[in-house]
Parts: sequence; C-alpha cells; structure tokens
Amino acid sequence: MSKKPTNCCLFNLAHHYRKPIYKLMDSELCCDFYFADRSLSDVKKFDYSELEGFRKELKALFVNKFSYQRGAASLVFKRHYQKFILTGEPYCISTWFVLLFAKILGKKTYLWTHGWYGREGIIKTIIKKVFFSLCTKVLLYGDYARNLMIKEGFKPDKLVCIYNSLDYDKQLKIREKLTQSDVYKKHFGNDNPVAVYIGRIQKIKRLDLAVEALNLLNNEGKSFNLVVIGKDNENTGLEKLVSDYGLADYVWFYGPCYEEEVLGELIYNADVCVTPGNIGLTVIHSFVYGTPVVTHNDFTKHGPEFEAIEEGVTGSFFDQGSTADLSIKLWSWLGLSERDREDIRTKCYKVIEEKYNPHTQILTIKKVLG
Repeated sequence: MSKKPTNCCLFNLAHHYRKPIYKLMDSELCCDFYFADRSLSDVKKFDYSELEGFRKELKALFVNKFSYQRGAASLVFKRHYQKFILTGEPYCISTWFVLLFAKILGKKTYLWTHGWYGREGIIKTIIKKVFFSLCTKVLLYGDYARNLMIKEGFKPDKLVCIYNSLDYDKQLKIREKLTQSDVYKKHFGNDNPVAVYIGRIQKIKRLDLAVEALNLLNNEGKSFNLVVIGKDNENTGLEKLVSDYGLADYVWFYGPCYEEEVLGELIYNADVCVTPGNIGLTVIHSFVYGTPVVTHNDFTKHGPEFEAIEEGVTGSFFDQGSTADLSIKLWSWLGLSERDREDIRTKCYKVIEEKYNPHTQILTIKKVLG
C-alpha cells in the first residue's frame, strides 16, 4: 500500500501558466491538489488530470469579492495531511477556517500570495495582519512585498520569496533556436528600432501614451516602430489615435497571438518591451527572450514581477502618465549597438535563471517544507 501524501495544496482555479511549477511539485513532493472549480475572472486553466496528485475541484461560492471553497476546511481533519499550501487570499473565507483549524491541530500552513501592495488602507492592513499571522510561513512573489511586510512588523524569517515563473523549459528551447530575423523589416519596410507591447489591449494599459511618445519622437526625427500584440476588447480607440497622428506606417496592430514560437521571435527581435500601464508577468516573458522593459514608476499598481526590472540595466521606469518622460526612457533603449544589445540580453537572461523559473521555485518550496 502506497504512502498517503502529507502535503495538501488548496488553490484557486489555476492559470495555465502555473502548470510547469505544479507539475514539478507533483513529481518531486508528496502532495495532493485541490482547486476551486471556477473564478470570477477570465482564467484559462490547464488540464488538472496531468497532475498525478490531483484529487478534485471544490465548488467555489461567491458573494461580491468574497469566496468559499466547499469542502476545503474538512480536509484539515484528514490525519495524513500535515502541511497545507494555500492561495493566500484574505477574501477566501474557507482559507480562514483552514488556517484556524490547522493552528488548533498543530498542523503547518503556507500562504502563497502577493502579500502587500503598498496601497492598503487601515482596515485592510488590520485584516491582512491577522490573516498572515495565522500561517506558519508566507510564500511571496517578491522582495518588494516582503520589505513592506517587514516594515509592518512581520518577522523576516516568516516571509519567503518564491517569485513567479512561466513555462521556462519550453521557452528556453525556443530561445536556443532564435536568431535575429527581418520579421520587422519585412512588415515596416524600414530599419527603425522596434518597441513591442504584448498583452490585452485595455485602457488601463495606457497604450495611448506609447502612441503619443511615438508621435513626439517622430516629430523630433527619432523614428521607431511600435508593435502591439493582443486583442482590443474595450474599444480603446487606439487605431483611431494612430490614424489621427498619421502614424499608420509606424504601428503594427499584430492582433492576438498564442503561439510561443511566434511570440518568442517577435519579442527577441524587438529592442524594448513597453507597457505604459500596469505590468506583471510580461516582464518575465520579455526577459526570457532578452528584451528590456519600460513601464511606469508607481510600484503600488504593478504586479510583483515589476521588481525584476533594474533601472538602466534591464529596463526603465518613467514618471507615470508622462509622455515626455516615457519618450526619453524609450529612446534610451532604441537603436543601441549590437554589442550593447547582446549585453542587455545576457543581463535579462540572468534574472530569469536566478529567480524566475520553476526550478528555483521548487528548490525554495522544498527548503521551506523541510
């Protein structure tokens, strides 16, 4: 009779990008997986049957922001489960019950979470302090949140940075085959440097600022091309703005793309990736193909991956909302010498290799669980 797993993973509906780290946990840790059966956001999940330790989807109930995973709390009372790794979301009421029951029973709990954003008000601060005090350790996506939590009084040894990752192994195989191509010269018919945006085309992403920066620099005789990869679901009016400025020859609305080989070539051959609005995993996606990132400087609004950017080394932060500053920061990364461009690639690769991949994550998880 095989030994029953001692680790229980209780997660929200899992994004498809999490499959690599979950598969590593599945193969290298003794754990069972339980996922919520739905989410309020538009999330593409992977096939959980690929995990040998997958047990079931728990019915998720929602009332406004609050949720409850039916059957989650009862798992604490299964004797063979001694350690619980949970999505650290204070709005999930069932997670509170798991934390409380586990504490009473002397079992260990680990909250995998964003932690602190830096924009918490008084009430949210109090709730979060109580919530995170109930677990054994907090697994955080980055040092920014960790430093904020230390300032809030949390003990440093309770806070462990686990960072984040995409499908690193697949992307690495693609990257190894990439070389500089004429994909952009063929489309634009010029040798201008290229800035690329990848993601949903939303008003919150402030792509209007990128178009305005293009217009400003173009008027100064500093031409570059802008490539927008993604789908416009919000009728942002971006194409009209491009037309009004007379920039149609310099902007490529590529549309949505989900083929990693194609995305790899487009990112690799760009000079810089730009997201004038809030950014998150796009930083990791861009760095894995060696392309620096420019985004705004209000860190409280970003996803945790923003901190992978080192000013002047692997990207830049511009003054939020400022077209003038965005144009300056963008131009500093455009049209660099081949030698400088290769040096930047190496520095971007290094960030991913050291922190933002499933292999470093699984080592951290193993160390934490003991």
